[in-house]
Amino acid sequence: MAVKVLVVDDSSFFRRRVSEILEKDSDIKVIDFAVNGQDAVEKAAKLRPDVITMDVEMPVMDGISAVKKIMQANPTPILMFSSLTREGAGATLDALDAGAVDFLPKKFEDIARNSEEAIKSLQTKVKEIGRRRMPRMALSMTSTRAPVSDTTSRLNTRQIKPTVPQPDRSFNRTAAPVSSSSAASVKASGKRYQLVAIGTSTGGPVALQTILTQLPANFPHPILLIQHMPAAFTPAFAGRLDSLCKIKVQEAKNGDRLTPGVAYLAPGGQQMMVEARGGSKTLKVFEDDSPRITYKPSVDITFASAAKAYQGDVLAVVLTGMGADGRDGARMLKQAGATIWAQDEKTCVVYGMPQAVANAGLSTESLALQDVATRVTKEVGC
Repeated sequence: MAVKVLVVDDSSFFRRRVSEILEKDSDIKVIDFAVNGQDAVEKAAKLRPDVITMDVEMPVMDGISAVKKIMQANPTPILMFSSLTREGAGATLDALDAGAVDFLPKKFEDIARNSEEAIKSLQTKVKEIGRRRMPRMALSMTSTRAPVSDTTSRLNTRQIKPTVPQPDRSFNRTAAPVSSSSAASVKASGKRYQLVAIGTSTGGPVALQTILTQLPANFPHPILLIQHMPAAFTPAFAGRLDSLCKIKVQEAKNGDRLTPGVAYLAPGGQQMMVEARGGSKTLKVFEDDSPRITYKPSVDITFASAAKAYQGDVLAVVLTGMGADGRDGARMLKQAGATIWAQDEKTCVVYGMPQAVANAGLSTESLALQDVATRVTKEVGC
């Protein structure tokens, strides 16, 4: 059955362009258009699409407000289109706050090396999101935080309330999950660690916030974060996480010395590697023009460098995301003696990256998103 899509944008040209791209795939059907946020809210309730693509800036009702209303009344996977600007990044993160599952740049050429690859990326993302027909324990990124920019500060004080599951829909978001008693009762392995590394893609911003906001200020190791995200977004995302978390979160810079209790977010469009220099570990952040490397940043590259620098003293976690980035790097970590965990299928927005690791026999545990922070904290002896 084709994935049913509602396309929302005030530009007739962009609505037509998105529709043409999506319907090149026989497994996708655009069922209607909406010209503003209010129109989207009404048509989402009437048509019950599998996926909604949503612009941010629109008349009558903006995309962020529309996402919030749709998620309260008719929870539906929503993919945002955003401009690659500082203001666009802040607004996109606000849309994720409201319940959107992922985003793409409005300029398709910014997400791929050529037009065909960009088209395929959009089609695949829509199908992956639209076919996930089960509940996900994903929190909406909460509102108690410092504003990222003046243009979005007015949106940063709202409170997203838990949604009530609809009887005829399986997609739902809830408020911040509480770790289960079973996770709290599991004993640590006693293994020694020096680093935690987390890789993710689609659905990752919400997943990372779910985990990082639960970590204590005295977390004993540095944390590497590899999130597939454009370069314009990572500074705003790191700043937002830092304002919410007890640990420090920063966008990684070349030469950063890894410090306990600090999470380093790989910059979009670049690669992040760990280098051992004497008794310390530092980060190498660099531009990567290799046509063979699809993801920038790449989980595989960071994981592989961690295996070389730390050997088996690494706890690596692979979270929600499309594709298989992280599998090869996890294999190198595993061979060095590291511990690999993966997010479970039920709580993933897209069960691609964790599934690749699990199917390869590399992960020792499959964890619900709401349990990851509790398990990591206990495992590292914090």
